[in-house]
Amino acid sequence: MPKGIPNSAAMYGIYARPWGYEVSVMRSGTRHYRQFGKASYGGAEQALLHAQDWRDAIVRQVPPPARRVRAEAPRANNTTGATGVFCRTGPDGRVRAWLAKTYIAEDEILRSYFPADDAGGAAHAAALAERARQLAQMTGLARVHPAEESIRRQAVKPPRARSPKLPRAEIVRRNNTSGISGVQFKSPRPNHPGYWMAITLIAGRGTVSKAFSVKTHGDEAARRLAVAERAAQLAFKRRIEDGEDHGGGGAVPAGASRKAAKTGRRAAAGTRRNA
Repeated sequence: MPKGIPNSAAMYGIYARPWGYEVSVMRSGTRHYRQFGKASYGGAEQALLHAQDWRDAIVRQVPPPARRVRAEAPRANNTTGATGVFCRTGPDGRVRAWLAKTYIAEDEILRSYFPADDAGGAAHAAALAERARQLAQMTGLARVHPAEESIRRQAVKPPRARSPKLPRAEIVRRNNTSGISGVQFKSPRPNHPGYWMAITLIAGRGTVSKAFSVKTHGDEAARRLAVAERAAQLAFKRRIEDGEDHGGGGAVPAGASRKAAKTGRRAAAGTRRNA
């Protein structure tokens, strides 16, 4: 948005980036920040919905400070030791008066002037007391953005359809040419028909992979087989991560690379030896 014009309520605290959206909300010097990538949420629409949900939760759970608290915060340019109380001096440097001043609203400013000549040494104390009376009239929270109050007041509605955040292994990278994470086309040399490969890294198990020849199956069929294999590999990976394979030596998907299978057998042997 142009400088001086706040973002719309829907985009308050949300900034569009080439890769998705980032949320940034400041609270008393603390920045609440999170990123929502399009690739991680299956597209820009879902990434924005998740970003708005998180922003709304921050606005409701961490409200801005009360207006009075903000008004009482010490200022770097204050020379009197009390916010909202100002000293007026004459050409000779002597104190002529004390001023208590408080911004109650955009169009309402309270001012009280206490001449030192009339009140003597009590002028300063009178200004402090008046400042306290002025602050007592200040209510509500600090106004950060027009959207904040409406977000806090609105009832929490049932969330619209949301797609869960994808695990890192299932995010489609920018250099992916198949449209499916973990599925790629490879050709070892020019004029070679190539093959489609499904490959998945499983922590503690190594890399599980299987290739499907274009020459044998045809391009489309080889790709479909690789996509199905990738789904089987991910299901196996989830079983491992969920602890369903308690023995550590469960069978890898059919056609898994020999290196991965050996890794699984070594893990199983180690488990038996330690039993």
